Amino acid sequence: MSRGVLTAADVEAVPRGGEILVPRDSIVTDQARELAGERGVRIRVEESVAAPGSSRHRPVALGADHAGYELKEFLKQFLLASGYEVRDLGTDSPAPVDYPDFARAVAEAVAAGAAWRGIVVDGAGIGSAIAANKVPGARAALCYDRATARNSREHNDANVLTLGARLLRPEDAREIVAVWLATEFAGGRHQRRVDKITALERGRAPK
Repeated sequence: MSRGVLTAADVEAVPRGGEILVPRDSIVTDQARELAGERGVRIRVEESVAAPGSSRHRPVALGADHAGYELKEFLKQFLLASGYEVRDLGTDSPAPVDYPDFARAVAEAVAAGAAWRGIVVDGAGIGSAIAANKVPGARAALCYDRATARNSREHNDANVLTLGARLLRPEDAREIVAVWLATEFAGGRHQRRVDKITALERGRAPK
């Protein structure tokens, strides 16, 4: 199982009629549950509860423009049900608004330490990523599947996720969010590269 998220790929690796033991605070994707039912695989939850300091209890800033409003609301319910604190920075209706305003709000919340991580949703996710990355301290990544979500965290220490509501099914967006939030930064050689990004942001030549 990958860092607190049980996916369909994990279930596929278990023999038919087998069992998977997962921590109590794990996220089990819909695809994983469906495949487990088809293969007769039992998903058993451990009795232990996540420690209070777990990232599952950290605040996530959430924002969207009108195109991303419905998906934002969907993801908000998923985050709350998963134990995260949500700071909804708007928008609060499908009425037309400008995505840079909400990308900035989320990115500033993360950069200032008011939120652990941030998620911004617009039509394609591209504009919000561009806008969020103008905020010093924000490292926004547009992700469109589990692989990009995992890579953006492991390699780039991305602290803002952007999503395209018109390009993703809600269930797929939810799985991307689950993987992204559960994946830790790998550090090591990747830290040196992130440091160079920070140097560029501050107007210095990377060493």
